[in-house]
Amino acid sequence: MSKLGEMLGGYQIPHVARVIQKFDHTQLDDPARTLWQRLEEKQLSIRPGDRIAITGGSRGIAGYQLLMKTIVDFVRAKGGEPFIVPAMGSHGGATAQGQTEMLEHLGITEQKVGAPIISSMEVMEIGRTELGLPVYIDKNAYEADGIILFNRVKTHTSIRAENESGLVKMCAIGLAKHKGAAMTHSLGVRNLGANIIRVGRVALKKLNIICGVATIENGYNHLADVYVVSAERLIEEEKKILKRARAMVPTILLPEIDALVVLEQGKDISGTGMDPSVVGRPINKLPNTGTEVEALGVLRLTEVSGGNACGCGMADFISQGMRDQMKEEFMQINATTGMIPMLAKIPITLETEKLVVQGCIRASAQIETEKLKLVFVRNTKYLEEVYMSRAAFESAPDPGRLERVSDYAPVPFDSGGRLLLFN
Repeated sequence: MSKLGEMLGGYQIPHVARVIQKFDHTQLDDPARTLWQRLEEKQLSIRPGDRIAITGGSRGIAGYQLLMKTIVDFVRAKGGEPFIVPAMGSHGGATAQGQTEMLEHLGITEQKVGAPIISSMEVMEIGRTELGLPVYIDKNAYEADGIILFNRVKTHTSIRAENESGLVKMCAIGLAKHKGAAMTHSLGVRNLGANIIRVGRVALKKLNIICGVATIENGYNHLADVYVVSAERLIEEEKKILKRARAMVPTILLPEIDALVVLEQGKDISGTGMDPSVVGRPINKLPNTGTEVEALGVLRLTEVSGGNACGCGMADFISQGMRDQMKEEFMQINATTGMIPMLAKIPITLETEKLVVQGCIRASAQIETEKLKLVFVRNTKYLEEVYMSRAAFESAPDPGRLERVSDYAPVPFDSGGRLLLFN
């Protein structure tokens, strides 16, 4: 064991219990039928033979495959020829193949949804914003007869505005590919929200946007509702959708945590791998709107991320196993494009996952083990099931929203120090 391992190995880990957090449970019962009806109601302009591009993002959307197939089937029922365009800015290593693979990891393939994926990083300049900045769009989408924007509407990791992450952002960043994403971010993160709207307005005016399909999710990451909006009303309607989505966002229902350990981070979970508001690490110099977290550790990277661990720079410690999963160039491209280089910084790397937990305990500066507020979460998207130490559980300001469903017990690790929670 290393000297650092010897230094941390003696720190006692308090017992934890399995806890269920209670969130908004609104759920859409028949999403495919609902989406089809709402598409029909809009009387969309799709003519026989029209080639219709449908955007495919890199986020893990509830019901992604089913909803994408429904859109594809609808376009085909109207006589159109649907195809899917990866719309994810610089993700996937900013390569056409990498972006196709990200969609495949999310279950979006021609075999499963019935439409080909046409992936390219080539873009067309379609106009300029009022500040004179160029607006770019995926070449294949631009050359299509129409575009259907498809994305989940949610809060953004570094924007606080009426429009955050959703259909407008899909125009300004996702569909703009690496070149356009870099341009949209070029005024810095503080100006990102306003610049997304500027770029989005140009794109909505210049392109033949058939409609936007927006989803929102409840506190359990299940589909809560689906919307079909016209291009003309897209920016204003998205503001209303975001208000509803924001009220459902899950979080950790504690005001303070001494040591927070995240099992996994990933691009399918958040644009920054972890939601900064959940882990108490606000970016873009925004105030912290969530739990105050003293020490943060991350153990693994999701497979869908393809080695892109951008966002790990928010953590204090990571495991060697996670370090081995990283493709640093992908991280550097993503963080530089997004104008937040610190997200690609690599924290202190410890040999085992158990040592990461002990490192967080050391960094928390809480001397008395029985008073340590220790929390484990699977990731920042799935927060219904968490594990809490007694001190953490008993600190909840609204205990009615927490249910302890197990006794307190030692945190389990295998012989190699790998965490065995959430199995």
